[in-house]
Parts: sequence; structure tokens; C-alpha cells
Amino acid sequence: MLKIPGMLMVGSTGRGSGKTRFVCSLINKFGLKHNIIGLKVTPVQKANGTCPRGGLGCGVCSSLKGHFYITEETDSRANKDTSRMLAAGAAKVFWLRVLRKYLEDGANELLKVIGNDAVSVCESNSLRRVVEPGVFVVVKSCSEQSPKPSAKNVIRYADRIVAFDGDKFDVGVGEFELVNGRWACKMQATAIIMAGGESARMGRNKSLLPINGQPMIKYIYDQLRPHFNQILISSNDVFKYSFLGAEVIPDEILGHGPLGGIASAIKASANDLNFVIACDIPQLDIDLMKALLRQGRSFDAVVPRIDETRYEPLFALYKKSALKTIQQALLSGNNRIIDALGSCKVKYINLDDAHQIENLNTMKDYCQFTGR
Repeated sequence: MLKIPGMLMVGSTGRGSGKTRFVCSLINKFGLKHNIIGLKVTPVQKANGTCPRGGLGCGVCSSLKGHFYITEETDSRANKDTSRMLAAGAAKVFWLRVLRKYLEDGANELLKVIGNDAVSVCESNSLRRVVEPGVFVVVKSCSEQSPKPSAKNVIRYADRIVAFDGDKFDVGVGEFELVNGRWACKMQATAIIMAGGESARMGRNKSLLPINGQPMIKYIYDQLRPHFNQILISSNDVFKYSFLGAEVIPDEILGHGPLGGIASAIKASANDLNFVIACDIPQLDIDLMKALLRQGRSFDAVVPRIDETRYEPLFALYKKSALKTIQQALLSGNNRIIDALGSCKVKYINLDDAHQIENLNTMKDYCQFTGR
């Protein structure tokens, strides 16, 4: 799948959902400081065919010649979606009309037109089948009962569902950010940074070791902040991490290691989805993190693994539904995280070479990471 982190893709569950209005509000906000490219993608089932909506149609299907066609919008005053994007402040606006079976070819050609480093806001459902954008949101009308087929096929990939009541949206544009050319939005999920270990192999508190001039835990916190509506710190030293401005959750029962910290933090969490990360993983793999969150909607926990015996439970997703089982394991004296998940519905994701989690366990690890 083609990865375009600089693209914010907006889909919808049906007509009249407010999708273009939402797209234009994003362009209006971010276009003041960035050259935002507006994009509209219209898939065509069959060239020169009849309109799938009935009647004479708009001429898109009947006028398509070839597998796809890209045009640039230049009129900001017309009553078209692309014109509205231009009027909202987009630097340029392009419209891709493409046969469904050639979506990937059309996406690659569109990327050539706008450039690999472009920051864009794209209006499409179907493109999500072949493109992984920085953020994918789906706008849904509050009065709508059933999503259209193109939305049903991709809604499971949505980072946020935005509800529209005909007047306003329940998600504001303030929940979106551009971070180093990549889109981010605050998901309805909690990030839990585990900072309760003794750092025995490091010989000192590794969470406070400097990374780029700031404590490692702050370096991790800053990477998480644009993606979560809540961040918790799991630690029994509440005052040590007060400088972060996040709530620090001590273990309810001491002496149970990371599993005890996970249980206490999940219990305190305001969200069903909880992403757990150790304080010694300085580089956040955003793509892997988001994959865990998407899978977590269907499982009690989602845990990466290196092989059949080695797991990464401190870079994993845990739902509230796993809490009861975890608490039972703690009461039985079993503090091993993987064992505690024995009766949960768990999805294990095999890590490939592109997604390896780097822990800084020793001073040698730290020096290699920082280049010291």
C-alpha cells in the first residue's frame, strides 16, 4: 500500500454528510501557514457507462478517456467541490477521475503531480484501499442509518469518525496537527508511558536520560501528544514526572512489576483503547502504533512479536475488556504479561525488518542511539 504521511484523507458515509465542508475547514485553518494541496478523487466503475446514481448524471463517467484523468481546478467561484477547496485557501487543487481497477495507478500518477513532500487534504473513500495517508477520517451524518458501499469497505481504517448534525461537527479542526510534514489527529485513545522500572541494566534512571536536549520520557511524550486525547504516566513516583503535565498513576498494589502498572493505568484511563509504551523506546513507530490501534477495535489486546517466544508487551494495545483477566492474574501471583492475557482475545502482529522496536536497556544502547 502506498504510504503518503503528508495526506489527510477525508471520506464520508453518504451524500450530504458535510464532507466537503469539513475538508474546506481544514484547508482554511492550515492553509494560512502551509501550502495545502486540495485533492478530490472520483472512482468510475465503467467509462462511458450510465450514471450509477441514475438519471443523466454529471458526465464524469461518460467523459473519462483512458484509465484515469487528472485536471487542475482554476476557478474558485464555481459551485463545485474543487472550487470550494480553492476558495478555502488551497494553494492548488487537483481532481483525479479514475477507473476503480486502476486506483493504484491513478494514485501514483497523482503523487507525481503534487510531489512526494506535498501536504494535502484529499476527499475520497475509495483511495484508502490503495493509499495509507497520515490520517484518515470519515464524516458521518447524524441522521444517516447505513453507510454507502465505498465507506463500508474502508471505515475500519478510520482514525476518527466525525459526526455532523447539519450544523456543526463533533470533532474540531483544532484536534489535527501537522508535525514535520505529517498529519496527526487526536484519537479517542489513551497512551500510557511505563516509567516504573528500576533501570538496573542502565545504572541510572533511563527515563530522564537526555535525548535531543530533553529527558527521554519528555521526548516520547511529545511524539505521542498529537495522537492521543489522554496520556498517562505509570509510576509510583508521582512528583518526579509532574513536569510533564500528565497524570501520574501509581500502582494500586506494589510489587507486581509492569503488569501491575498496566492494570492500574488501564483502570484510570478515560478510554477503551490504551496504547502502552515503555519509557526506554525513544523513537515512536507511528505506523505500527496506528496499526495496533486499528486492530484493537476487534481484540482485547494487540501485541507485536519478534518470533514465537519473544514479544513486545510494552509497545502494545490493551482494551478495558482485558482488565479483569489481568487483575485475576495479579491476584494469582502471575506477573508475566503474556501469561496474564491467556484467556483474552489477543492479536499478535509479527514484526518485519521495517518495524523493529528499539529499547535502550544499557548505556551502550543509549550511546549508540545518541551517537555519543
